[in-house]
Amino acid sequence: MTGFAALAGQPVIAGGGLTGLATALLMDRPCVLLSPMPLGQDAASALAQGGIAAAIGADDSVSLHEADTLAAGAGLCVPDAVAAIVGAGPDAVAGLRSLGVVFDMGADGTPDLHLEAAHSRARIAHALGDGTGAEIMRALVARVRATPRITVMEGARLRRLIVRDGRVAGVEIMRGGVMLALPTGACVIATGGLGALFPATTSPVGGQGLGLACAARAGAVLRDMEFVQFHPTALADGPAGAPRALVSEAVRGAGAVLVDETGARFTDELAPRDVVARAIQAHLTGGHQVLLDARAATHGAFARHFPGIARACAARGLDPDRQPLPVRPAVHYHMGGIETDLNGRSTVPGLWACGEAASTGLHGANRLASNSLLEAFVCAGFVARDLEAASLPAPGPVGDPVPDEGDGVGLADMHACLGRAAGILRDEAGLARAARALAPHVATDDRALVGAMVCLAALERRESRGGHYRTDYPLTAATAVHSRLTLARTLTMLDALSSGVPVSTPVDGLTVP
Repeated sequence: MTGFAALAGQPVIAGGGLTGLATALLMDRPCVLLSPMPLGQDAASALAQGGIAAAIGADDSVSLHEADTLAAGAGLCVPDAVAAIVGAGPDAVAGLRSLGVVFDMGADGTPDLHLEAAHSRARIAHALGDGTGAEIMRALVARVRATPRITVMEGARLRRLIVRDGRVAGVEIMRGGVMLALPTGACVIATGGLGALFPATTSPVGGQGLGLACAARAGAVLRDMEFVQFHPTALADGPAGAPRALVSEAVRGAGAVLVDETGARFTDELAPRDVVARAIQAHLTGGHQVLLDARAATHGAFARHFPGIARACAARGLDPDRQPLPVRPAVHYHMGGIETDLNGRSTVPGLWACGEAASTGLHGANRLASNSLLEAFVCAGFVARDLEAASLPAPGPVGDPVPDEGDGVGLADMHACLGRAAGILRDEAGLARAARALAPHVATDDRALVGAMVCLAALERRESRGGHYRTDYPLTAATAVHSRLTLARTLTMLDALSSGVPVSTPVDGLTVP
Protein backbone atom coordinates (compact mmCIF):
# COMPACT_ATOMS: atom_id res chain seq x y z
CA MET A 1 0.00 0.00 0.00
CA THR A 2 1.43 3.35 -1.06
CA GLY A 3 2.61 5.34 1.96
CA PHE A 4 1.70 2.63 4.46
CA ALA A 5 5.28 2.23 5.70
CA ALA A 6 5.39 5.95 6.51
CA LEU A 7 2.75 5.36 9.20
CA ALA A 8 5.08 3.15 11.27
CA GLY A 9 5.34 4.32 14.85
CA GLN A 10 2.14 6.35 14.87
CA PRO A 11 -0.52 5.44 17.47
CA VAL A 12 -3.22 3.23 15.96
CA ILE A 13 -6.83 3.77 17.04
CA ALA A 14 -9.09 0.81 16.25
CA GLY A 15 -12.71 1.87 15.92
CA GLY A 16 -14.74 4.34 13.87
CA GLY A 17 -17.38 5.21 16.48
CA LEU A 18 -17.57 8.18 18.85
CA THR A 19 -14.70 6.99 21.05
CA GLY A 20 -12.29 6.36 18.20
CA LEU A 21 -13.10 9.63 16.44
CA ALA A 22 -12.85 11.65 19.65
CA THR A 23 -9.55 10.06 20.67
CA ALA A 24 -8.05 10.96 17.29
CA LEU A 25 -9.40 14.52 17.40
CA LEU A 26 -8.42 15.29 20.98
CA MET A 27 -4.83 14.03 20.57
CA ASP A 28 -2.38 16.50 19.07
CA ARG A 29 -0.12 14.04 17.28
CA PRO A 30 -0.34 12.10 14.00
CA CYS A 31 -2.30 8.87 14.29
CA VAL A 32 -3.96 6.12 12.26
CA LEU A 33 -7.70 5.53 12.62
CA LEU A 34 -9.06 2.13 11.59
CA SER A 35 -12.75 1.95 10.69
CA PRO A 36 -14.25 -1.34 9.47
CA MET A 37 -16.92 0.61 7.58
CA PRO A 38 -17.07 4.13 6.13
CA LEU A 39 -16.81 6.56 9.03
CA GLY A 40 -20.03 6.76 10.99
CA GLN A 41 -21.54 3.54 9.64
CA ASP A 42 -22.11 0.38 11.71
CA ALA A 43 -21.17 2.28 14.86
CA ALA A 44 -23.30 1.90 17.97
CA SER A 45 -22.70 5.58 18.74
CA ALA A 46 -24.69 6.62 15.68
CA LEU A 47 -27.72 4.68 16.96
CA ALA A 48 -27.76 6.33 20.40
CA GLN A 49 -31.13 7.98 20.93
CA GLY A 50 -31.35 9.30 24.47
CA GLY A 51 -28.35 11.59 24.71
CA ILE A 52 -25.48 12.34 27.05
CA ALA A 53 -25.95 12.54 30.81
CA ALA A 54 -24.39 15.60 32.44
CA ALA A 55 -25.20 17.68 35.50
CA ILE A 56 -25.90 20.96 33.69
CA GLY A 57 -29.45 21.67 34.89
CA ALA A 58 -30.16 24.44 37.39
CA ASP A 59 -31.49 21.93 39.92
CA ASP A 60 -28.72 19.37 39.37
CA SER A 61 -25.23 18.72 40.69
CA VAL A 62 -22.30 16.43 39.97
CA SER A 63 -22.77 14.83 43.39
CA LEU A 64 -26.37 13.87 42.53
CA HIS A 65 -25.25 12.39 39.21
CA GLU A 66 -22.52 10.45 41.00
CA ALA A 67 -25.01 9.09 43.53
CA ASP A 68 -27.40 7.93 40.79
CA THR A 69 -24.54 6.24 38.92
CA LEU A 70 -23.32 4.43 42.03
CA ALA A 71 -26.84 3.28 42.91
CA ALA A 72 -27.46 1.85 39.43
CA GLY A 73 -24.06 0.10 39.41
CA ALA A 74 -25.13 -2.24 42.22
CA GLY A 75 -21.92 -2.08 44.21
CA LEU A 76 -19.41 -2.61 41.41
CA CYS A 77 -18.70 0.95 40.30
CA VAL A 78 -15.20 2.23 40.98
CA PRO A 79 -15.84 5.44 42.95
CA ASP A 80 -12.75 7.28 41.66
CA ALA A 81 -13.76 6.54 38.07
CA VAL A 82 -17.32 7.67 38.70
CA ALA A 83 -16.11 10.93 40.25
CA ALA A 84 -13.68 11.68 37.42
CA ILE A 85 -15.98 10.82 34.51
CA VAL A 86 -19.22 12.24 35.89
CA GLY A 87 -17.35 15.32 37.09
CA ALA A 88 -16.22 15.95 33.51
CA GLY A 89 -19.81 15.80 32.21
CA PRO A 90 -20.49 19.56 31.89
CA ASP A 91 -17.15 20.09 30.11
CA ALA A 92 -17.96 17.18 27.80
CA VAL A 93 -21.18 18.82 26.61
CA ALA A 94 -19.27 22.08 26.06
CA GLY A 95 -16.51 20.19 24.24
CA LEU A 96 -18.94 18.50 21.90
CA ARG A 97 -20.52 21.86 21.13
CA SER A 98 -17.09 23.24 20.26
CA LEU A 99 -16.67 20.38 17.79
CA GLY A 100 -19.90 21.34 16.04
CA VAL A 101 -22.57 19.26 17.79
CA VAL A 102 -25.90 21.09 17.94
CA PHE A 103 -27.91 20.15 21.03
CA ASP A 104 -31.65 20.80 21.40
CA MET A 105 -32.45 23.95 23.35
CA GLY A 106 -35.54 25.03 25.23
CA ALA A 107 -37.62 28.11 24.56
CA ASP A 108 -35.64 29.99 27.23
CA GLY A 109 -32.34 29.33 25.46
CA THR A 110 -31.07 26.76 27.96
CA PRO A 111 -30.43 23.10 27.07
CA ASP A 112 -33.57 20.99 26.81
CA LEU A 113 -32.95 18.11 29.23
CA HIS A 114 -34.75 14.76 29.27
CA LEU A 115 -35.42 12.57 32.30
CA GLU A 116 -34.47 8.90 32.06
CA ALA A 117 -34.86 5.91 34.34
CA ALA A 118 -32.91 5.87 37.62
CA HIS A 119 -31.87 9.53 37.24
CA SER A 120 -33.03 11.81 40.05
CA ARG A 121 -32.99 14.85 37.76
CA ALA A 122 -33.64 15.64 34.11
CA ARG A 123 -30.03 15.74 32.90
CA ILE A 124 -29.95 14.15 29.42
CA ALA A 125 -28.71 16.63 26.82
CA HIS A 126 -29.99 15.52 23.42
CA ALA A 127 -30.04 16.46 19.75
CA LEU A 128 -32.61 16.06 16.96
CA GLY A 129 -35.09 14.89 19.59
CA ASP A 130 -33.91 11.29 19.72
CA GLY A 131 -31.04 11.47 17.24
CA THR A 132 -28.19 12.47 19.54
CA GLY A 133 -25.76 9.80 18.41
CA ALA A 134 -26.30 10.59 14.74
CA GLU A 135 -25.76 14.31 15.34
CA ILE A 136 -22.57 13.72 17.34
CA MET A 137 -21.21 11.39 14.69
CA ARG A 138 -22.05 13.86 11.91
CA ALA A 139 -20.04 16.58 13.59
CA LEU A 140 -17.07 14.42 14.56
CA VAL A 141 -16.81 12.64 11.20
CA ALA A 142 -16.64 16.05 9.49
CA ARG A 143 -13.89 17.16 11.87
CA VAL A 144 -11.85 14.00 11.40
CA ARG A 145 -12.04 14.23 7.62
CA ALA A 146 -10.83 17.82 7.84
CA THR A 147 -7.84 16.97 10.07
CA PRO A 148 -4.75 16.10 7.94
CA ARG A 149 -2.74 14.55 10.80
CA ILE A 150 -5.35 11.75 11.14
CA THR A 151 -4.85 8.99 8.58
CA VAL A 152 -8.22 7.30 8.15
CA MET A 153 -8.20 3.69 6.90
CA GLU A 154 -11.79 2.79 6.05
CA GLY A 155 -12.68 -0.83 5.44
CA ALA A 156 -9.91 -1.80 7.87
CA ARG A 157 -10.13 -3.58 11.22
CA LEU A 158 -7.70 -4.62 13.89
CA ARG A 159 -6.96 -8.33 13.48
CA ARG A 160 -4.26 -8.94 16.06
CA LEU A 161 -1.88 -7.13 18.41
CA ILE A 162 1.80 -7.91 18.04
CA VAL A 163 3.49 -8.15 21.44
CA ARG A 164 7.26 -8.15 21.97
CA ASP A 165 8.91 -8.36 25.40
CA GLY A 166 5.56 -7.91 27.09
CA ARG A 167 4.45 -4.71 25.34
CA VAL A 168 2.68 -3.74 22.12
CA ALA A 169 5.08 -3.61 19.20
CA GLY A 170 2.67 -3.51 16.29
CA VAL A 171 -0.75 -4.35 14.89
CA GLU A 172 -2.06 -6.61 12.19
CA ILE A 173 -4.77 -5.01 10.07
CA MET A 174 -7.26 -6.70 7.76
CA ARG A 175 -8.26 -4.54 4.80
CA GLY A 176 -9.90 -5.72 1.61
CA GLY A 177 -9.03 -9.33 2.36
CA VAL A 178 -5.33 -8.43 2.73
CA MET A 179 -3.43 -8.68 6.01
CA LEU A 180 -1.04 -5.81 6.79
CA ALA A 181 1.45 -5.46 9.64
CA LEU A 182 2.25 -2.02 11.04
CA PRO A 183 4.90 -1.37 13.73
CA THR A 184 3.63 0.82 16.56
CA GLY A 185 4.15 1.11 20.29
CA ALA A 186 0.62 2.34 20.95
CA CYS A 187 -2.79 0.93 20.11
CA VAL A 188 -6.17 2.17 21.36
CA ILE A 189 -9.02 -0.32 21.23
CA ALA A 190 -12.27 1.55 20.70
CA THR A 191 -14.10 -1.23 18.91
CA GLY A 192 -17.33 -1.20 20.93
CA GLY A 193 -19.20 -4.02 22.59
CA LEU A 194 -20.32 -7.59 21.93
CA GLY A 195 -24.09 -7.25 21.55
CA ALA A 196 -24.14 -8.71 18.04
CA LEU A 197 -23.17 -12.10 19.50
CA PHE A 198 -26.73 -12.29 20.89
CA PRO A 199 -29.86 -13.05 18.85
CA ALA A 200 -31.94 -10.01 19.91
CA THR A 201 -29.83 -6.87 20.13
CA THR A 202 -29.84 -3.17 19.39
CA SER A 203 -26.14 -3.37 18.47
CA PRO A 204 -24.85 -3.08 14.90
CA VAL A 205 -23.64 -6.30 13.31
CA GLY A 206 -20.01 -5.31 13.79
CA GLY A 207 -20.34 -5.31 17.57
CA GLN A 208 -18.96 -8.83 18.05
CA GLY A 209 -16.34 -8.17 20.73
CA LEU A 210 -13.39 -8.71 18.39
CA GLY A 211 -11.36 -5.93 20.02
CA LEU A 212 -11.81 -7.68 23.36
CA ALA A 213 -10.45 -10.87 21.84
CA CYS A 214 -7.41 -9.04 20.47
CA ALA A 215 -6.68 -7.65 23.93
CA ALA A 216 -7.14 -11.03 25.61
CA ARG A 217 -4.82 -12.75 23.14
CA ALA A 218 -2.22 -10.05 23.87
CA GLY A 219 -2.37 -10.92 27.57
CA ALA A 220 -4.69 -8.20 28.87
CA VAL A 221 -7.03 -8.66 31.85
CA LEU A 222 -10.73 -8.50 31.00
CA ARG A 223 -13.03 -7.49 33.83
CA ASP A 224 -16.72 -8.16 34.61
CA MET A 225 -17.40 -9.91 31.30
CA GLU A 226 -20.65 -11.40 32.65
CA PHE A 227 -22.45 -8.06 32.91
CA VAL A 228 -24.58 -7.64 29.79
CA GLN A 229 -27.30 -5.00 29.85
CA PHE A 230 -30.65 -5.74 28.28
CA HIS A 231 -32.57 -2.63 27.29
CA PRO A 232 -36.15 -3.18 28.44
CA THR A 233 -37.93 -1.63 25.48
CA ALA A 234 -36.88 -2.63 21.98
CA LEU A 235 -39.59 -2.99 19.37
CA ALA A 236 -40.66 -6.62 19.39
CA ASP A 237 -40.64 -7.04 15.62
CA GLY A 238 -38.14 -6.15 12.95
CA PRO A 239 -36.19 -7.38 9.91
CA ALA A 240 -34.36 -10.67 10.46
CA GLY A 241 -30.67 -10.18 11.17
CA ALA A 242 -31.00 -6.43 11.70
CA PRO A 243 -30.54 -4.61 15.02
CA ARG A 244 -33.72 -4.22 17.03
CA ALA A 245 -35.16 -0.72 16.95
CA LEU A 246 -34.80 0.87 20.36
CA VAL A 247 -37.56 2.80 22.10
CA SER A 248 -35.53 5.23 24.18
CA GLU A 249 -35.66 5.43 27.94
CA ALA A 250 -36.68 9.05 27.40
CA VAL A 251 -40.10 7.88 26.18
CA ARG A 252 -40.77 6.37 29.59
CA GLY A 253 -39.19 9.43 31.18
CA ALA A 254 -41.79 11.52 29.35
CA GLY A 255 -44.58 9.49 30.95
CA ALA A 256 -45.15 6.43 28.75
CA VAL A 257 -46.29 3.36 30.71
CA LEU A 258 -45.77 -0.39 30.36
CA VAL A 259 -48.99 -2.41 30.24
CA ASP A 260 -50.10 -5.89 29.26
CA GLU A 261 -52.91 -6.95 26.93
CA THR A 262 -55.48 -6.09 29.63
CA GLY A 263 -54.14 -2.54 29.99
CA ALA A 264 -52.76 -3.25 33.46
CA ARG A 265 -49.41 -1.80 34.54
CA PHE A 266 -47.06 -4.36 36.09
CA THR A 267 -43.77 -2.58 36.91
CA ASP A 268 -42.18 0.77 37.74
CA GLU A 269 -41.22 2.16 34.34
CA LEU A 270 -38.44 4.31 35.80
CA ALA A 271 -36.69 1.60 37.82
CA PRO A 272 -33.13 0.66 36.77
CA ARG A 273 -32.87 -1.14 33.45
CA ASP A 274 -32.09 -4.56 34.87
CA VAL A 275 -35.20 -4.43 37.06
CA VAL A 276 -37.52 -3.37 34.24
CA ALA A 277 -36.02 -5.86 31.77
CA ARG A 278 -36.55 -8.78 34.16
CA ALA A 279 -40.11 -7.67 34.89
CA ILE A 280 -40.92 -7.56 31.18
CA GLN A 281 -39.27 -10.92 30.53
CA ALA A 282 -41.19 -12.51 33.40
CA HIS A 283 -44.46 -11.10 32.06
CA LEU A 284 -43.71 -12.38 28.55
CA THR A 285 -42.76 -15.80 29.93
CA GLY A 286 -46.07 -15.84 31.77
CA GLY A 287 -47.90 -15.65 28.46
CA HIS A 288 -48.68 -11.94 28.45
CA GLN A 289 -48.10 -9.29 25.84
CA VAL A 290 -46.04 -6.26 26.85
CA LEU A 291 -46.92 -2.89 25.38
CA LEU A 292 -45.46 0.59 25.81
CA ASP A 293 -48.29 3.13 25.81
CA ALA A 294 -47.14 6.67 25.04
CA ARG A 295 -50.49 8.07 23.89
CA ALA A 296 -51.25 10.11 26.99
CA ALA A 297 -47.61 11.12 27.47
CA THR A 298 -46.99 12.81 24.10
CA HIS A 299 -50.54 14.05 23.41
CA GLY A 300 -50.62 13.11 19.74
CA ALA A 301 -47.22 14.67 18.99
CA PHE A 302 -44.94 11.62 19.38
CA ALA A 303 -43.06 12.34 16.15
CA ARG A 304 -42.24 15.87 17.27
CA HIS A 305 -40.59 14.61 20.45
CA PHE A 306 -39.10 11.36 19.10
CA PRO A 307 -38.80 11.59 15.30
CA GLY A 308 -36.35 8.71 14.88
CA ILE A 309 -38.45 6.29 16.89
CA ALA A 310 -41.56 7.45 15.02
CA ARG A 311 -39.87 6.58 11.72
CA ALA A 312 -38.88 3.14 13.02
CA CYS A 313 -42.47 2.56 14.13
CA ALA A 314 -43.89 3.71 10.80
CA ALA A 315 -41.61 1.27 8.97
CA ARG A 316 -43.30 -1.49 10.96
CA GLY A 317 -46.83 -0.19 10.48
CA LEU A 318 -47.06 1.16 14.03
CA ASP A 319 -48.43 4.54 15.12
CA PRO A 320 -47.49 5.42 18.73
CA ASP A 321 -50.06 8.23 18.77
CA ARG A 322 -52.85 5.72 18.19
CA GLN A 323 -51.69 2.41 19.65
CA PRO A 324 -49.38 0.97 22.32
CA LEU A 325 -46.11 -0.41 20.97
CA PRO A 326 -45.20 -4.11 21.38
CA VAL A 327 -41.81 -4.23 23.13
CA ARG A 328 -39.40 -6.76 24.59
CA PRO A 329 -35.87 -6.65 26.07
CA ALA A 330 -32.83 -6.78 23.79
CA VAL A 331 -29.09 -6.80 24.45
CA HIS A 332 -28.00 -3.18 24.45
CA TYR A 333 -24.68 -2.67 26.22
CA HIS A 334 -21.76 -4.57 27.73
CA MET A 335 -20.61 -3.21 31.09
CA GLY A 336 -17.49 -5.39 31.14
CA GLY A 337 -14.45 -5.26 28.90
CA ILE A 338 -10.73 -4.53 28.94
CA GLU A 339 -9.72 -3.43 32.42
CA THR A 340 -8.24 0.07 32.34
CA ASP A 341 -7.10 2.79 34.68
CA LEU A 342 -8.39 6.34 34.34
CA ASN A 343 -5.86 7.06 31.59
CA GLY A 344 -7.30 4.19 29.57
CA ARG A 345 -4.20 2.05 30.05
CA SER A 346 -4.76 -1.71 30.07
CA THR A 347 -2.60 -4.23 31.88
CA VAL A 348 -0.47 -4.59 28.70
CA PRO A 349 2.02 -1.72 28.16
CA GLY A 350 1.25 0.12 24.93
CA LEU A 351 -2.41 -0.91 24.90
CA TRP A 352 -5.16 1.57 25.76
CA ALA A 353 -8.93 1.05 25.60
CA CYS A 354 -11.95 3.30 25.92
CA GLY A 355 -15.67 3.35 25.22
CA GLU A 356 -17.77 0.21 25.44
CA ALA A 357 -14.71 -1.99 24.87
CA ALA A 358 -13.23 -0.80 28.18
CA SER A 359 -14.10 -1.55 31.78
CA THR A 360 -13.35 1.80 33.40
CA GLY A 361 -15.41 1.23 36.54
CA LEU A 362 -18.08 3.81 35.68
CA HIS A 363 -20.95 1.40 35.01
CA GLY A 364 -20.47 -1.33 37.58
CA ALA A 365 -23.03 -4.11 37.23
CA ASN A 366 -25.69 -2.03 35.50
CA ARG A 367 -25.06 1.09 33.40
CA LEU A 368 -27.08 4.20 34.21
CA ALA A 369 -28.95 5.40 31.12
CA SER A 370 -27.04 7.85 28.87
CA ASN A 371 -23.77 7.45 30.78
CA SER A 372 -22.34 5.63 27.75
CA LEU A 373 -21.89 8.66 25.46
CA LEU A 374 -20.55 10.52 28.49
CA GLU A 375 -17.93 7.84 29.14
CA ALA A 376 -17.08 7.54 25.44
CA PHE A 377 -16.22 11.20 25.00
CA VAL A 378 -14.68 11.89 28.41
CA CYS A 379 -12.46 8.79 28.41
CA ALA A 380 -11.41 9.45 24.81
CA GLY A 381 -10.07 12.74 26.15
CA PHE A 382 -8.26 10.99 29.01
CA VAL A 383 -6.63 8.57 26.55
CA ALA A 384 -5.71 11.34 24.13
CA ARG A 385 -4.06 13.36 26.90
CA ASP A 386 -2.13 10.31 28.10
CA LEU A 387 -0.97 9.41 24.61
CA GLU A 388 0.22 12.95 23.96
CA ALA A 389 2.51 12.70 26.97
CA ALA A 390 3.60 9.11 26.32
CA SER A 391 7.13 8.35 25.17
CA LEU A 392 6.68 5.60 22.59
CA PRO A 393 9.46 3.22 21.52
CA ALA A 394 10.93 3.54 18.05
CA PRO A 395 9.19 1.19 15.60
CA GLY A 396 10.97 -2.04 14.83
CA PRO A 397 10.41 -4.96 12.48
CA VAL A 398 7.25 -6.98 13.21
CA GLY A 399 7.45 -9.75 10.63
CA ASP A 400 4.75 -11.00 8.32
CA PRO A 401 1.09 -11.19 9.39
CA VAL A 402 -0.13 -14.49 10.77
CA PRO A 403 -2.86 -16.00 8.54
CA ASP A 404 -6.25 -16.96 9.93
CA GLU A 405 -6.62 -20.62 10.87
CA GLY A 406 -9.71 -22.22 9.35
CA ASP A 407 -13.38 -21.39 9.75
CA GLY A 408 -14.77 -19.98 12.96
CA VAL A 409 -18.05 -20.40 14.78
CA GLY A 410 -20.91 -19.05 12.68
CA LEU A 411 -22.81 -16.04 13.98
CA ALA A 412 -26.08 -17.99 13.98
CA ASP A 413 -24.47 -20.63 16.20
CA MET A 414 -23.21 -17.91 18.55
CA HIS A 415 -26.72 -16.47 18.73
CA ALA A 416 -28.17 -19.83 19.66
CA CYS A 417 -25.45 -20.54 22.21
CA LEU A 418 -25.43 -17.23 24.07
CA GLY A 419 -29.14 -16.57 23.64
CA ARG A 420 -29.99 -19.75 25.52
CA ALA A 421 -27.26 -19.62 28.15
CA ALA A 422 -26.37 -15.98 28.85
CA GLY A 423 -29.65 -14.14 28.48
CA ILE A 424 -31.62 -12.26 31.12
CA LEU A 425 -32.03 -15.44 33.20
CA ARG A 426 -29.02 -17.75 33.66
CA ASP A 427 -28.19 -20.96 35.49
CA GLU A 428 -25.20 -23.24 36.01
CA ALA A 429 -26.27 -25.99 33.64
CA GLY A 430 -26.86 -23.66 30.70
CA LEU A 431 -23.69 -21.65 31.18
CA ALA A 432 -21.52 -24.74 31.55
CA ARG A 433 -23.06 -26.34 28.48
CA ALA A 434 -22.41 -23.23 26.39
CA ALA A 435 -18.82 -22.90 27.61
CA ARG A 436 -18.10 -26.55 26.77
CA ALA A 437 -19.60 -26.10 23.29
CA LEU A 438 -17.35 -23.10 22.61
CA ALA A 439 -14.20 -24.61 24.15
CA PRO A 440 -12.89 -26.40 21.03
CA HIS A 441 -12.91 -23.14 19.08
CA VAL A 442 -11.45 -20.51 21.41
CA ALA A 443 -7.82 -21.03 20.41
CA THR A 444 -8.44 -19.73 16.90
CA ASP A 445 -11.88 -18.09 16.87
CA ASP A 446 -12.32 -14.66 18.44
CA ARG A 447 -16.10 -14.79 18.75
CA ALA A 448 -15.90 -18.12 20.52
CA LEU A 449 -13.29 -16.75 22.92
CA VAL A 450 -15.39 -13.73 23.87
CA GLY A 451 -18.55 -15.82 24.24
CA ALA A 452 -16.74 -18.33 26.42
CA MET A 453 -15.39 -15.57 28.66
CA VAL A 454 -18.91 -14.22 29.18
CA CYS A 455 -20.16 -17.69 30.13
CA LEU A 456 -17.24 -18.48 32.43
CA ALA A 457 -17.47 -15.19 34.30
CA ALA A 458 -21.23 -15.70 34.67
CA LEU A 459 -20.67 -19.27 35.81
CA GLU A 460 -18.29 -18.17 38.55
CA ARG A 461 -20.52 -15.37 39.79
CA ARG A 462 -22.79 -17.37 42.07
CA GLU A 463 -25.07 -14.48 42.94
CA SER A 464 -27.42 -12.10 41.16
CA ARG A 465 -26.30 -8.50 40.73
CA GLY A 466 -27.25 -5.80 38.23
CA GLY A 467 -27.41 -7.12 34.69
CA HIS A 468 -26.40 -10.64 35.80
CA TYR A 469 -29.23 -12.78 37.19
CA ARG A 470 -28.81 -16.43 38.20
CA THR A 471 -32.06 -18.33 38.76
CA ASP A 472 -30.09 -20.81 40.88
CA TYR A 473 -28.45 -18.01 42.92
CA PRO A 474 -31.10 -15.25 43.05
CA LEU A 475 -29.68 -13.43 46.08
CA THR A 476 -26.99 -10.73 46.03
CA ALA A 477 -23.77 -11.40 47.93
CA ALA A 478 -22.95 -9.07 50.83
CA THR A 479 -19.63 -8.08 49.24
CA ALA A 480 -19.33 -6.85 45.66
CA VAL A 481 -16.26 -8.29 43.91
CA HIS A 482 -15.07 -7.79 40.34
CA SER A 483 -14.44 -10.79 38.11
CA ARG A 484 -11.24 -10.89 36.10
CA LEU A 485 -10.20 -13.23 33.30
CA THR A 486 -7.09 -13.65 31.19
CA LEU A 487 -6.67 -15.86 28.16
CA ALA A 488 -4.55 -18.31 30.18
CA ARG A 489 -7.13 -18.58 32.95
CA THR A 490 -9.94 -18.95 30.42
CA LEU A 491 -8.18 -21.89 28.76
CA THR A 492 -7.51 -23.51 32.15
CA MET A 493 -11.15 -23.21 33.16
CA LEU A 494 -12.37 -24.58 29.83
CA ASP A 495 -10.01 -27.56 30.11
CA ALA A 496 -11.43 -28.29 33.54
CA LEU A 497 -15.02 -28.02 32.30
CA SER A 498 -14.33 -30.24 29.31
CA SER A 499 -12.85 -32.82 31.68
CA GLY A 500 -16.01 -32.81 33.76
CA VAL A 501 -14.60 -30.74 36.61
CA PRO A 502 -17.21 -28.19 37.75
CA VAL A 503 -16.33 -24.54 38.14
CA SER A 504 -16.67 -24.12 41.88
CA THR A 505 -14.96 -20.82 42.68
CA PRO A 506 -17.32 -18.82 44.92
CA VAL A 507 -18.14 -15.17 44.32
CA ASP A 508 -15.52 -13.98 46.80
CA GLY A 509 -12.75 -15.63 44.79
CA LEU A 510 -13.24 -13.84 41.47
CA THR A 511 -9.62 -12.86 40.88
CA VAL A 512 -6.82 -13.63 38.48
CA PRO A 513 -4.57 -16.27 40.08
